[in-house]
Amino acid sequence: MPEFKRIIAIVTDSIGIGAAPDAAKYQDAGADTLGHIGDHFAGRLHLPNWQRLGLGNIARPRPIPGVGPVAEPSGYFGKMFEVSAGKDSMDGHWEMMGLPVLEPLGFFPHGFPRELIAQIEAFSGRKVIVNLPYSGTEVIAKFGEQQLATGDLIVYTSGDSVLQIAANTAVIPLAELYRICEYVRSITTEQPYRIGRVIARPYVGDSAATFTRTSDRHDYALMPNAPTDLDRLQAAGVATYGVGKINDIFSGQGLDAGVHTVSNADGMVKTIEAVQSDRTGFIFTNLVDFDAMYGHRRNAQGDGEALEAFDRQLGELLAAMAPDDLLLITSDHGNDPGFTGTDHTREYVPLIAYSKALPGGGDLGVRSPFADLGATVLANFGVAGNGVGASFLGLLK
Repeated sequence: MPEFKRIIAIVTDSIGIGAAPDAAKYQDAGADTLGHIGDHFAGRLHLPNWQRLGLGNIARPRPIPGVGPVAEPSGYFGKMFEVSAGKDSMDGHWEMMGLPVLEPLGFFPHGFPRELIAQIEAFSGRKVIVNLPYSGTEVIAKFGEQQLATGDLIVYTSGDSVLQIAANTAVIPLAELYRICEYVRSITTEQPYRIGRVIARPYVGDSAATFTRTSDRHDYALMPNAPTDLDRLQAAGVATYGVGKINDIFSGQGLDAGVHTVSNADGMVKTIEAVQSDRTGFIFTNLVDFDAMYGHRRNAQGDGEALEAFDRQLGELLAAMAPDDLLLITSDHGNDPGFTGTDHTREYVPLIAYSKALPGGGDLGVRSPFADLGATVLANFGVAGNGVGASFLGLLK
């Protein structure tokens, strides 16, 4: 019998906790998402529920301003760093589930090759504009009116292995945008491109002042190139349930069911609903707003406010949990709003474990790879893994 009937893992997308050992390789030395958000709030960042679990007890060079250690944390605390050769969401999530991305994905910091752009134009019957690294909000503010007038496709990238296509749904309907992105996904899975994610970025509005991205974003990730821990759980008869963009990241593979979300708040509501139901097995949640809405936009104020909103809902989740539930809270990478640029940052990520049935207060130390999380889930349900990652289930006592 499993020690816990149900495990809930929440990924606070992009909330890192300080530069990883190899941060300099990624030009990210000094990055510290949580620390710099705390600095922005001048020590008034208020995360009482997460703090009570042990967030401030995680070893770091300096305390998180406003979120210091507590004498008797009710959870178990530590941090993880990844071994994957990138810092994209796909890399982090796949590694959590036992599949590190060890071969660098296609990276096009100066725009995509003309041959690829020509294929997109031929398929879509539309001209491609921009084809440069850009912030998603800046690119539609600058080129959105041109798109309204011409119907061109706005194609852009970032510091990760992503090809993004922004489209105003007044001139390029959502179904057409999805069809174009599905085609682009189909021609970029292998070398010489091998792009991690193709992302549809729909927006609305009739001028630069009113353009707003919608919640109909869709990520077309590579299919996992080997079984993940989700597949192993599923094959063993352990139910798997994805909340938010989990389904996109794994292309539906290894998931029995899932639900789309439109915001962090919606993701937490749907997670709490799943916990209040009779659902068992593994619930895997991604909360993307920290990344998409605030990290990439270098909006420390918005990021901090989103963290405080998450913390309030975390209190509701903790109250809803049964004694035989285990909660894991972590992140997939950093995206420091107090750092240079607009891209992800290579950081440690926090790790918290909590159950009403456990005394808490334990230090999980530094875990690497991220696959330690998946190995812990497998160990709880008695499912064999692939040898990548080591369970910390035995430390939860």
